[in-house]
Amino acid sequence: MIIQLDMQSDVPIYTQLMNQIIEGIARGDLKLGEALPSVRGLASDIGVNLHTVNKAYNLLKQEGFIQIHRQKGVVIQPDAMPLVTPEYELKQHNQLRPIIAEAICRGMTKEQLLQVTEQIHKEIMHNEKGNA
Repeated sequence: MIIQLDMQSDVPIYTQLMNQIIEGIARGDLKLGEALPSVRGLASDIGVNLHTVNKAYNLLKQEGFIQIHRQKGVVIQPDAMPLVTPEYELKQHNQLRPIIAEAICRGMTKEQLLQVTEQIHKEIMHNEKGNA
């Protein structure tokens, strides 16, 4: 999996890294139980501070996407991905609300918003099927 970060983005690097790993799992590029690079290794590979990678890994661990073992290193959660919980639904609601509000202000219809969502879902799922 290739990590692509935008150093000019307003989105923090650790958030971009988390998002890329989660999308890699969703696409099927990263499999359950698959090893990820060490904090130092990934930081060196992508040219960021090791504390940035450490923060991303710790947040991914808290959310249940990865496990961190002293002997095995960092691996994608081997058992299953986190489930939809009321907390996740609230987080999703709070993240989508300003995006949808801006889209409405810009004149997007509900149908256009749904088309965008369906297109992104299709892109991710198409990549997963292509890699299976």
